[in-house]
Amino acid sequence: MEAAAVHASMQVMIVDDEPLARVRLRALLDAQAGVTVSGEAGDGPSALAACAEAAPDLVLLDISMPGMDGLETARQLAQLDAPPAVVFCTAYDAHALSAFEAQAIDYLVKPVRAERLVAALDKVRTFLAGRGREQKGEGQTAARTHLAARLRGSLRLIPVEDIRYLQADEKYVAVHHARGEDLIEESLKSLETEFAERFVRIHRNCLVARDEIAELRRSPDGSVHAVLRHVDTPLEISRRCLTQLRDSLRHL
Repeated sequence: MEAAAVHASMQVMIVDDEPLARVRLRALLDAQAGVTVSGEAGDGPSALAACAEAAPDLVLLDISMPGMDGLETARQLAQLDAPPAVVFCTAYDAHALSAFEAQAIDYLVKPVRAERLVAALDKVRTFLAGRGREQKGEGQTAARTHLAARLRGSLRLIPVEDIRYLQADEKYVAVHHARGEDLIEESLKSLETEFAERFVRIHRNCLVARDEIAELRRSPDGSVHAVLRHVDTPLEISRRCLTQLRDSLRHL
C-alpha cells in the first residue's frame, strides 16, 4: 500500500485494432497498483482524438494497424500540447525492433507478459519524473532524434546525428547516412524547419549536415560545390543558396 502511494496514478490509453489484445492489456494493467486505464481506441485517428481529450501519461500503441499505423500515430501524438509517453506493442521479434528503444520508451512483444509490462511501466515512471515541462516551449515540440524509413513491413530508425545529407527525390527524401541510404516519406521543407540547427540548405533539393561540410570548392566553370567529410562526391551549391550558406558557416 505504501509503495503504491509513492506514485500518482498513471493514466494509460490502450490502442490496438484487435479487441482481444485490448482485453488482455486491460487485465494486465488492472492488476498493477497506481495504474488507471483512461480509455481504449482501435485505430490511429480515434487514438488521437481520445488522447487530445483525456491527456494520458502513457499510450500502449500497437504498430501494425490498418490505415494510420502505430508509427504515424506516435508522430501525431508528439504534436499534442501534452504528448504522452509511448510504449509500442508489436508481433515483431525483439531483434527486428531493437532500434525502437531509441525512440519509444520501450516496446512489448505480443503476447505481452506481465513482467515485461511491469518493467516498461517502471521505465515510463522514470521518464515522466525526469521530463521537465520547460523542455518544450509553447506550441513547440523537440526535434526528433531519429528518422524512420519503412522497409517492406518493418522499419529502420536512422539516428539524425548519423545523417550526412538529405536530398529530395520526387515524393520521397533520400537520407544519406553512415550506414547507407534510405527513402522516407517526408518533405525537405519540413525537415529543414525541424532540424534548422543541424542542417543547412545548399540547393532547392538538398540539405547538408553543417558539421559534415569540410570546404566550399569553386570549379573552373564557376560553379561551387560542398566537399563533405564522409562523402566522396562533392555536392553542387546553387547560386541562390551560396551567400546564405557562407554567412551561416561563418557563425559556426
